[in-house]
Amino acid sequence: MEAMIRFVDAYRDEHGVEPICRVLAIAPSTYHAHARRRENPETAPARVKRDAQLMSEIRRVFDDNFQVYGVRKIWRQMQREGFEVARCTVARLMRKMGLQGVIRGKRVRTTIADKTAICPLDRVNRQFRAPRPNMLWVSDFTYGAPRPGWSGVHMTGMH
Repeated sequence: MEAMIRFVDAYRDEHGVEPICRVLAIAPSTYHAHARRRENPETAPARVKRDAQLMSEIRRVFDDNFQVYGVRKIWRQMQREGFEVARCTVARLMRKMGLQGVIRGKRVRTTIADKTAICPLDRVNRQFRAPRPNMLWVSDFTYGAPRPGWSGVHMTGMH
């Protein structure tokens, strides 16, 4: 929403608020409410005020822990400090702030494409419905990662 408000601010002198809001599919009253709130922050709804307070606390906990904590650990730390906040709220606010914890382990890379290889022709022209049985066979390779470890290939076919 904030990006749309900035967009309207940037072009309202040139095009007017109502035409821009019509194209963006937001009510002009929504834009005006956000503009008033920006000038007078104490008129913001309770959730917006609480979110602002929680975001500063989430940022503090994130920074205090070397910017490696994810949602679960930040939520637990805030619980220990006495904040009554839901885990989904911490997740929503971290997403909004662009914060993400460090993910352990190495990403499994199942395919390394050869850019120089010639791609096979599409012999069925993306038509995957056969007029009768045994006319068309298609296969697909699906890599699976069952726990623990990593294991081979599962092949499916259809006709």
